[in-house]
Amino acid sequence: MDFFQSQARKHQPKFSKKRLTKDQVRLLETSFDLNNKLDSDRKLQLAQELGIPPRQVAIWYQNKRARWKNQSLELEYNALQLRLDAALGDKRKLEKEVDRLKQELQKAHEVLLSCNVTYSTLTSLSTSCDEDGSSSLLGDSKLGLDKELYACLIGGGDQFPKSDDSHGLFT
Repeated sequence: MDFFQSQARKHQPKFSKKRLTKDQVRLLETSFDLNNKLDSDRKLQLAQELGIPPRQVAIWYQNKRARWKNQSLELEYNALQLRLDAALGDKRKLEKEVDRLKQELQKAHEVLLSCNVTYSTLTSLSTSCDEDGSSSLLGDSKLGLDKELYACLIGGGDQFPKSDDSHGLFT
């Protein structure tokens, strides 16, 4: 029976650990807020004020620092998560803008191609009329072709800027 009693004693702590009261915890929290590191003089002073062993004060500080570090990491993680969510939202907006601009570019390219076809057709008509000696469909200058190209690019049909025929410039 002595064997079993000696085994039971090995598992018993050397001092009985008591739960801290609310006042004791409040004092430790206040002390921790002032300085989260504990020097030996402060440890002895707190142990004496609280009526607990200095080792228990040291362990409380160690545990509190670990909890504090975890809370800090969690706060940092949450802040980073918010920044990531905002960045992803911005990325989605930019992707939509890029898609919209690609569609706009594609439409402009299609309009330009159709204008080139129209320009080519009008140029060939003008050239064939000039070869026949008859009057051009577009007038005596290439100003008509320029107007057609301009109209095609801006999407208007009949609205041309007035031109100064002597210089071939739009006014």
